[in-house]
Parts: sequence; C-alpha cells; structure tokens
Amino acid sequence: MIIRTISDFYLQYDEVVTVLRVEWISGRNVRQLRRSAGQLLMLLQQLAVRRLLLDMNSVPDLSLEDEVWLGTHWMPGLVVLPLERLVLVLDSGQTHNQLAINALHSLVQPAIRFDAQYFSDTKSAMGWLTDDSDRLPALAAEWNARHAQ
Repeated sequence: MIIRTISDFYLQYDEVVTVLRVEWISGRNVRQLRRSAGQLLMLLQQLAVRRLLLDMNSVPDLSLEDEVWLGTHWMPGLVVLPLERLVLVLDSGQTHNQLAINALHSLVQPAIRFDAQYFSDTKSAMGWLTDDSDRLPALAAEWNARHAQ
C-alpha cells in the first residue's frame, strides 16, 4: 500500500512482510525535514515495522544542524523500534550523506539491535529485506505505479 500521509515522502508498506519503503520526494527543499522525519518515526512505531528501506539517493546533502538533530532526536527513537533489518540505499556519488550516515550510525551503534546494511540499488535491497519474497513483483508494480495514484 502506498501511503501519502507525510508530504515529503513516498511510502510503501506491506503488512505481510512488514516492510516500509521510504523515498524523499521534496528535492532540495529540506525545510520540513525534521517535521517529516518525526512523523515517519511515529508511523514506524504505529505500524510496528520490522524491515525498513530508506532510499537516501534523493535526499539532498544534510546540513550540520540536521545531522545533529537526527543524532539527538531521531536516531534514539529509531533504535528502540522492533526493527529486525534496516537498509540504507545510497549510491557511491552521495559522499556527503554517506559520511553523515556513518557518523550517525557510530553515535548509536551500541544501541542497535537490528541488522543494518547498505545497498546501492533498491531492487537488491528489497530482495534482502524480504528474503526474496514472492510478494516482490506485486510490490515493485505498486511502487512503479506510485506517481499515477
């Protein structure tokens, strides 16, 4: 199911495999990043998401202020969720955000109880997250049609 309750993200949730896929859609506009990230954290809690894909390829370079906020407010909320697997999709050209994510990961690493992985593409990431579930073709079709909905 495509969820459109948070304006800065396209979200796809599948209850069967308890996976949530997240893509930033506000381009370079990060004015509402903190508000939207807070809403995302609440949604993760409500849905009791076990598997999470954060596609970081469309997120502009994070400011130092946003990095600090994510580290002090968002990451502590993330690590207490019932997550089993987390994937960050980030291609090699996103050096700034790669460094920022590494710093955030190091900050909360002792509290992380889930398997966190990096992937460069979402197809492989979804395969790993869902153990190559037979739901993948339907999820891919739904995701590819998200702009038409």
